[in-house]
Amino acid sequence: MAAELAKRLLDEGKIDLVLCFAPSCQVVEGFRTTFSSVLSRRLDGRIGAIGSAYTYQAMEFRDQDFWQLFADYRVLAVFDEIHHCAGSDPSFSNAWGLQILCRIQDRAEFTLALSGTPWRTDDKGIALARYSTPDGQLICDYRYSLREAIADGVCRSPRIVLLDNNEVTLEEEQGAGSTAKLFSGVEQLLSGSRVTYEALVRHEEVIERVLDLGCRQLDELRQIRPDAAGLVVATDIEHAEYIARSLQARNETYSLVTNKTPNAQQTINRFRTSGSRWIVAVGMISEGTDIPRLQVCCYLSRIRTELHFRQVLGRVLRRSGEPDRFAWLFMLAEEKLRGFAERIADDLPDDLAVLSGVPTAKPTIGAADSCVGFMEDVVSGPSQEVDGEDAESGAEVNTVLILGDDVVEGAYKVSFSQHYRQQLLACF
Repeated sequence: MAAELAKRLLDEGKIDLVLCFAPSCQVVEGFRTTFSSVLSRRLDGRIGAIGSAYTYQAMEFRDQDFWQLFADYRVLAVFDEIHHCAGSDPSFSNAWGLQILCRIQDRAEFTLALSGTPWRTDDKGIALARYSTPDGQLICDYRYSLREAIADGVCRSPRIVLLDNNEVTLEEEQGAGSTAKLFSGVEQLLSGSRVTYEALVRHEEVIERVLDLGCRQLDELRQIRPDAAGLVVATDIEHAEYIARSLQARNETYSLVTNKTPNAQQTINRFRTSGSRWIVAVGMISEGTDIPRLQVCCYLSRIRTELHFRQVLGRVLRRSGEPDRFAWLFMLAEEKLRGFAERIADDLPDDLAVLSGVPTAKPTIGAADSCVGFMEDVVSGPSQEVDGEDAESGAEVNTVLILGDDVVEGAYKVSFSQHYRQQLLACF
């Protein structure tokens, strides 16, 4: 859309140059490729180019000759993921937002600021944005919702699966003895014990079960689209390496990218056009990265913010053809994540896009609005006889794994019955 807009402004003789800014090198490269294709002109900043693209970080290192372009030419300035740039006022700006306020705002002929998640996790305003008075609601000039994108064939319809367990046992050491408590699910365990969400996403049993779901779904999708791929979002490098070993044990092909991976961008680029089934990432593929063949995501990150959740989901929503109408995301049935999933129909959640922090009523999602959910009981693994009990009953057969003893004094163990259940949230 930004490239097409630039083309029309150029055709109408309203601008001379296009300058694009984005939070990552991957998005900058995407700008250069897309704009060059649409405009039939280079966007590499060299002689004869129609403009260039830069990261927000690079703005601080531009010299005065660069900023003089805004005075000497009619410039269209395009900003992607503008929520990274805080700048409602110079006193409440971050470094990127301050550059926009001082050097670009009111100097560019036109500005186009884009975001799929137009809010911040702090109470700072977004650069170039306008807010209503006195309630501080963000005012968007134009909204293109996920509902519209799905109807237009631009995005896939998300299918979000929350994994839960009917019987979770917590065994804790207390002095010379131990105690055991039974919980009816993940949410009850997290609210009623010292077990953390991060501990659960590191739990071997949880990792294996989530990967089971993802691998089975990818198998189905590749029957229709042979190059379909999956993304696993890990918590840290050690976690990602464990997940990679688990995929390897399943004979799954994969790539691993973290901020410590040499030539990480080249690894991502190779994966984009390869036949590899999975890419495991820590913070490298969450925003702006365009890999349309990604169609399945296993969310095992410790981060539980709505902004991050939506950015990750967005990696599997980009549609590339007729046979890929659905995107799948698998995660634990944790309370916050469940709430984020139920709000996917809200393109701009009212309680997030507020500058002043004035509380507003939270929207509710129902079947009539966009999302429907249903419960499905799933028995994992084949039926087998163990100590006289059928494994499918889930009553007596447990997988016991140690999470660790460094959280507080004393060790604890969490075990899951074999009787898992899934909740599917089918949006749009």
